[in-house]
Amino acid sequence: MKEIVKYLINKKMEIDNRELDKSYLRAKKRVEKLKKYYSHVSIYLMVNIVLSSYKVYKDLVRGDSFEEAIFEGDNFSLWFWWGIAIAFHTYNTFSENLLFMNKSWEDKKIKEYMNEK
Repeated sequence: MKEIVKYLINKKMEIDNRELDKSYLRAKKRVEKLKKYYSHVSIYLMVNIVLSSYKVYKDLVRGDSFEEAIFEGDNFSLWFWWGIAIAFHTYNTFSENLLFMNKSWEDKKIKEYMNEK
């Protein structure tokens, strides 16, 4: 009888360890995803600030006014197109936590509508 109990306890511990391993791997994957996202955003900001500053400087040297140099459409094209990629990356990284996209919100709303008369 003791052997059966020991066996069952060991099996339970193995199952718990597997669940912990799965949880750890999910958490680690999530952290890696966040790290890549924040790196992407940092590079986006640094590169765009440097390139936009260079373009504005070039326009000022060419004789444009400060206002013309700042608001020239070409200065914003990289911000715009790369920003679209950032938007997709943001959705990919945070989609499970978005207000209207997560399962708990759906469950809450379903219960709320079921309780209405």
